[in-house]
Amino acid sequence: MSRPQKCRRVEFLPNVTYFKPAGIPLRDLEEVCMSIEEAEAIRLKDIEGLEQAQGAEKMNISRPTFQRILASARQKVADALLNGKAIRIDGGNFKMTWRRFRCHRGHEWELEIPVSVLPELCPTCSLPDVQPVQLAGIGQILKGRGRHHGRSD
Repeated sequence: MSRPQKCRRVEFLPNVTYFKPAGIPLRDLEEVCMSIEEAEAIRLKDIEGLEQAQGAEKMNISRPTFQRILASARQKVADALLNGKAIRIDGGNFKMTWRRFRCHRGHEWELEIPVSVLPELCPTCSLPDVQPVQLAGIGQILKGRGRHHGRSD
């Protein structure tokens, strides 16, 4: 019996989650599905330039698990690019981490490290009802496990 899969931390959701080759009707394309955590591994390693150990730490997983996720993501991208397939980014087992928050009175603040649990009180007015702020370039902020056809858990 295998161990239960750890929920991965993700701090960025792409605005664009579907790519297809130009000039080919969608109905004629095969599709490759990449999970949100696979996209996050590519972002951390290939865009942020982090070492695998740093990426693994940010995602709250082991370095070998990060390597497996990254290898799977890169294989899917290569398959889509070289074989003319569409790429859909969706689903997975992850929790969003947030950096910026706002209370119902409009006070906003940012934490230096991303967190997966909302702060209980506003540091300015000490009132509850704190919400994460969706930053530009980030898709829907989710709680819980993965994305399920546009709904959040």
